Amino acid sequence: MKKSILHIGNFLSGHGLTRQFIEELANKLEDAGWIVSRTSNVLFRPFRLFDMMLTILFKQNRYSVAHIAVFSGHAFIWAEKSVWLLKLLNKPFVISLHGGNLPEFSKQNSKRIKFVLKSATYVIAPSTYLFEKMGIYREDIIVINNPLNLPSYQFRPQSKPKPNLIWLRSFHKIYNPCLAPQVLSCLKNDYHDIHLLMIGPDKGDGSFQQTIEMIENLGISKNVELIGRVPKNDVPKWLQTADIFINTTNIDNTPVSVIEAMASGCCIVSTNVGGIPYLLENGVDALLVPPNSAEAMASSVKRILTEPGLAEKLSANARKKAEQFDWSIILPQWEKLLEEICCHG
Repeated sequence: MKKSILHIGNFLSGHGLTRQFIEELANKLEDAGWIVSRTSNVLFRPFRLFDMMLTILFKQNRYSVAHIAVFSGHAFIWAEKSVWLLKLLNKPFVISLHGGNLPEFSKQNSKRIKFVLKSATYVIAPSTYLFEKMGIYREDIIVINNPLNLPSYQFRPQSKPKPNLIWLRSFHKIYNPCLAPQVLSCLKNDYHDIHLLMIGPDKGDGSFQQTIEMIENLGISKNVELIGRVPKNDVPKWLQTADIFINTTNIDNTPVSVIEAMASGCCIVSTNVGGIPYLLENGVDALLVPPNSAEAMASSVKRILTEPGLAEKLSANARKKAEQFDWSIILPQWEKLLEEICCHG
């Protein structure tokens, strides 16, 4: 069957969880005329694995190629089992790599990683960072960037930014949300009207409550607004309300939230961890600082607010780079690769 694909990963947005790249890609391919099957939208993890295995097996005549989203941690088990079954069925498949923690996970599970990566027809990395870090397990990894729908993000150039900050990640320790209110606290004496908007779901590891306690202890409750999870379609609207985007993470790859901020014209201050230096160039389209340093991040925010011409330069260059990530550029790259497999097996 030509131009037919099975996507294997998390399709959980219907349960109110974050829509992942694989779900966006499946929708885009379906709109482009592909016959698309998906697995899994089952919320309970053990049953989700069971559903994936059943779909791979019983729908094997409905897809000519499969795509597996590979993450670290417990989610890697689903990829591993899917690879095993697809090999048994002699079905070709591609793998896409995700998550800033994948290189560290791979060091501890090198045999398992090699089996998964070497079994695939192609391995796709969404960043040069993962391409370099995972190249020791397979040399011919292909880079296809994480995409976004660029027209959804109105570019608002920052010529005279105000101290309106936005933080947009999940409340989890790897994203270090507690650093954001500390940054604001460092700036409050100089900017009494400073405002921080924090948007993202609570991942349940205690980070959300710790952030609330940090805000209360610092006495900045009037300056911080916690929104929680917002629909993906509403993200561009929220980004329009802020001038400076702060990314406090300790582990990262190529976060879509940062690319969204770039597309919107926000001035970006980010930690220089993981794949961030591969995405952003310090002093050109963002300001990069060491991780877990509220003082360094606050100093960079202050530079944006006071240094003539800096905000305008960062904003314009970030938008220009974000234009490389539009679906109109990324989808044809995926289609070309998948069509080659469909035609030649």
